[in-house]
Amino acid sequence: MSILHNAAQVLHLFNAECSDLTVTEASQRLDMPKANASRLLKAMREAGLLEVIGNTRRHRPGKLLLDLAVAYRRSSGLIGRAGEVVAEVTRSFGHTGYVSVLDGREVTAVLDFEGSNSLRVVSNLGRRLQAHQSATGRSLLARLAPDQVAALYAEHPAASDLAAQLEQIRHAGFAYSNQESTPGVEAIGIAVGDPSTQEAVSLCIVYPHTVVDEAARSAIIAALGQGAARIAAQLGDTEFTPPTAIDTGLENKGTAQ
Repeated sequence: MSILHNAAQVLHLFNAECSDLTVTEASQRLDMPKANASRLLKAMREAGLLEVIGNTRRHRPGKLLLDLAVAYRRSSGLIGRAGEVVAEVTRSFGHTGYVSVLDGREVTAVLDFEGSNSLRVVSNLGRRLQAHQSATGRSLLARLAPDQVAALYAEHPAASDLAAQLEQIRHAGFAYSNQESTPGVEAIGIAVGDPSTQEAVSLCIVYPHTVVDEAARSAIIAALGQGAARIAAQLGDTEFTPPTAIDTGLENKGTAQ
C-alpha cells in the first residue's frame, strides 16, 4: 500500500471516541508492524498531519487539518446555506442542530449548533454513524436512486428493510428517528442538494423525547422544511421534496443524528 493510503488509514482512526493515540495503538489497530507505524507517524508529523501532545508519546491531528476543515466548509455554498438554516431553527426551538454529509455507508456532521434549552442533546460533532441507522443518513440515502442504494448495500443485512424506509422518506420529505439507539433522543433530518456541484447535505435537529410533543415536532419539521426549500429554490434542486406528511409515526428507525 502507498504511504498516502496508510496515512489516510491513520487519520480515519481519529473520531469522537479517539482524540489521540500512540504508535503502539496505531500499530495494533491497523495491524501494522510497530516499526512501520513509527516511521509513518513520524512522516505525518513532519508533514503537519499529526502533532505530539506536549511531552507525551500521544499523537493527535495536526493544525493543518483545522485549516483544511475550514477550507472544505467554505468551499461549499450548500454547507454555508444549510448552516444558516439549522442555526436559525436551533435558535428558534433551543435544540441542538447539525449539518451532515454522506460518505459511503456512513454519515458525519460537518457543522453543529448547540441548543440553548436546559435539557438538550449534547453535540457529538465528528462521530461517524451508519447511514441506514440515522435520520441524517437515511434522508441522504433517500436522494439516491433505488439501484444506487441497492448497489451500496449489496448483501448488507439492512438492505431489505432499507428500501421500504427510503421510499417512505421520499414520499414524506423527511427522516425521523425515535430513540431507537440512544434512549430518550429523537432526530429529524431533511436533505437538500446543489445540482451544480452534486453535493447533498442533511439538515438535522436532535432533542430529548420528553420535552417535545407531536405539535412541536411538526413545527420543527415545518421550520427545517421551509429553510431547506429556500436552499432548493436558490440552487435549483429539483429533487428536493418538501415535507408534506408531518407524521412522525413513520417507520423510519435508526440512530439519532
